[in-house]
Parts: sequence; C-alpha cells; structure tokens
Amino acid sequence: MKKIKITLVKSPIDRPERQKLTLKALGLNKANASREVEATPQILGMVRKVIHMVKVEQV
Repeated sequence: MKKIKITLVKSPIDRPERQKLTLKALGLNKANASREVEATPQILGMVRKVIHMVKVEQV
C-alpha cells in the first residue's frame, strides 16, 4: 500500500467541530505537524474533507 505524508498548514481555529475531529483522527494537532500514513480509502476520505488545511505528499 502507498504511503502519504500529511502536514497541517492552517490552524483549525474557527473551523467546524467536524473538521477539528477529522484532524485529530489523522493525528494532526499542532501547526506544521506531519504524519506518514497508509493511503487507504478511509484516510483519503478524511484528507479530502480537510484538504484546504493540509498539504499532502506521496512518500
């Protein structure tokens, strides 16, 4: 399975609670925090919901 690197580039302040919970589920809780995760359909769906706040790179 492919891996992707997700980096939080914008603050979740003043965002809907649902988006904050999605970021928490991805393991991104501080600005510029990064995680390498498997590119499963579930993860890609979560990334799609918060794509305006994160940067995604293939590893």
